[in-house]
Formats: sequence, structure tokens, C-alpha cells
Amino acid sequence: MAGKIVAAVLVLLLWSGGASLASAVPPPTAQCAWQFMSNSTVLNVAFPDANATYWVLPYALASGDTIELSGTYPAARYFSLNTYGTNFDTVDTLRDNQIGPDPGSGNPFADAAAGSLPPAQKRWHATVVTGPADHARNQIQALPTGAGAQSVPVGFLIIRVYVPDDPASPTGGVPLPDVTLTSGGRTSPVPTCGSEFDPSAYDNGPLGQVAEAGFDQIIAGAASGAFPGNVPEATFVNPASTSGLFPNGDNKYVGAGLTYQPGRIVVVQGRAPTFPDTRAGQPVTTPDRQVRYWSMCQNDQLTPYPVVACAADFQTRTDGDGNYTYVVAAPQDVPARAASDPTVTVIPWGSTDVAKKVLFLRYMLPSDAFYPQSVQASQNNHTDPATTMGPYYPRSAYCDTATFEAGGSTACL
Repeated sequence: MAGKIVAAVLVLLLWSGGASLASAVPPPTAQCAWQFMSNSTVLNVAFPDANATYWVLPYALASGDTIELSGTYPAARYFSLNTYGTNFDTVDTLRDNQIGPDPGSGNPFADAAAGSLPPAQKRWHATVVTGPADHARNQIQALPTGAGAQSVPVGFLIIRVYVPDDPASPTGGVPLPDVTLTSGGRTSPVPTCGSEFDPSAYDNGPLGQVAEAGFDQIIAGAASGAFPGNVPEATFVNPASTSGLFPNGDNKYVGAGLTYQPGRIVVVQGRAPTFPDTRAGQPVTTPDRQVRYWSMCQNDQLTPYPVVACAADFQTRTDGDGNYTYVVAAPQDVPARAASDPTVTVIPWGSTDVAKKVLFLRYMLPSDAFYPQSVQASQNNHTDPATTMGPYYPRSAYCDTATFEAGGSTACL
């Protein structure tokens, strides 16, 4: 049933040239690329990170069809191309430092010296293919194969941009990639929808509402599977699964379920991994960093599973030993002591009408040296993160506002 729901939504999304679905597919509603943008305010679904923006390109490809992308490396902490099937699970990931530059261009995600090049010398091309992809040739696989093969040749391409150097430019100061579709031997450019420099151009209009309704059907099941009802509260554990939540192949998560009670807060402490602070001018290739990016995000555990707020690495306060303390609380419950403490980061609870929340710690691309203590190691090895992560594990507990006011975080933990 879920596949039928997604297929019905995709009928509204496919651009012209998607005739590979056969004549049963009616004409598409829109005929442009990057039709949907998702962030913390627009199409806020499936637990996005508040410091990232996602652009979605639905497609229908017959065997041998391709999508050619032509873009400019953004000025940002991270960007990647990800493909997904109709179950919203990852098919393939091609990230920034894997995308080889055009002749005469440089890749600032692989070579710090390329960061000073003009945009015309930071160009790249990539190709979405229906068969096995060769990442060395900047290819990304469009559709699942083998046991995961679909009955319809449709999917989604998502481009992610995390922490652009200019907060006002979610694309990282460059246009979204140009798109060219080759289908049935015919090649044609696909114009870009809206304005990539103006997030307000992407609104929750009728088409977006239909898409969100369709997404909800799959995402609701995936989210309930990730955190089933027996997960202990205020304790970070590995999700049972992130399948169906548009997962990024470069991220892993631990999460804690929370329930609101008046006068009660959540306190979280742990060691902060080092990272390249690109907003402060450090290149992504900065040596000895432990992760490319990390964040702590508060999310509603209610469809469409939106993010409430995040504190990214560069937004998180730490003490002299590099440890963070978060206080998650509704405005009326925030202790004055927490608000005034320069080592404490307050994350809002969000609407108290939504009693159930999920707090996620997200790690991206740990270094080889840091990997044994990373979320990735715990996830991949199916081990208890409290043991694997050591001091980097986020210890958490419920606490009364009055208790924190009297004794600080140590009184709570």
C-alpha cells in the first residue's frame, strides 16, 4: 500500500520526459528541477537538521536514461547528492570530496588551496545513472537493485547543503546545479523551479501539501520503527532503524525519547568532538578534526516529524575541558542559572501541546582516528553507545527546574 501511495504522489511530481512510466502516467503538474525545498520552515519533515537545506528532484528513469548535473562547489561545511527509492531509503550517496572537479577547476572540499579560486574554477559535473554507478566518474545510482528493486522506476535525488558560509544563502552562494535529462535517446535541459536564492519562493502550496501528505504515510511508519514504544526515556540509544526517513549516508544518530511535564527539564552533558569551523574561516580539510559536523536537535515525535531546533557544533557552548551542557526546556521552565551560564546551551522544547519529543545527536564523517568513539562505530557494530563513545556519550536526565537552579547541572546528573 505504501508504494502505491508514493507512486500516486510521484504522478504529480514527474517532469516531462518521464515517459518511461508509460502512457498510464498523466502529464506532470510541474516541469522543472529541484521542485521542492525542505528545511526547518518549509516542508519540515523527517527530522531535518536546522542548519541544512535540502532540495528534492523527483525522477522517472528507464534503463539507460541519465540525469546530468552541472554545478559549482558551494561555500559551505558540506554538500552531497543522495538518491532514494520509493521507500525513502538511501540508494546511493556521492559527497563533496568525492566529486571530481571539471578540467581547470579545483575542489575546495578535497584541496584547501582551491577555496580561493573564483567560482568559474570550482565547477563539477555528475551523472545519475540507472545501472551500477562508478563514483570515480562522478556517477550516482538512481534506483535500487537486487532484493530492493522496485516495481516502478521512480525515485528522488536530494542535494544537501550544511552550514553555508553566508547564513543568508542556503545554497552556499552558488546556483543549484543545472539539470539535463536524457530519456529515450532525447536530451533536453530542465529549468530550475523557483529561485534557489530565495527560500520564500518555495512555499507550502497545493503541490507541496500533496507531497507532504504522501511523505507522511511512509515517514510515520519509519519514525515509529526507529523509536518503538519500549525505548527508555531521557537515555540516548541507537535508533532501531532510520530507513524510510531520507537518511544521509554520511550521518549516524543516537536519540533519546522525551515527554513534557511542567517544571521539568532535560539536562545533557558530553564531550564535544572537534570540527572544522567553516563560519570562522577554517577549511573543511583542516587536519586533526574528529568529525566534519555534529549537532544536537530537538524534534516532534509526531507526523510529519519536524525539527523544533538544533544547536550545531559552532553554536554549542563548551567549558574549558571541551564538554557541553544542554538544557532542553519550555520557555517558562528554563532556569535562570542555565540562561546565564556561558557553558550551557539552551534548546527549546517547542510546543508543549506535542508531549512526545526525540532528541538526536548527529555525527557526520568521523575521522579514522576518532571512529572507535563515534556514533558510527556504535551503530555499525551494534554496540551500546554508552560504552563505545566513552566521554563523548551524551549523558542525560530529567531534572526539576528548581533543582538545577539550586545546584546546576551536577545536581541533575
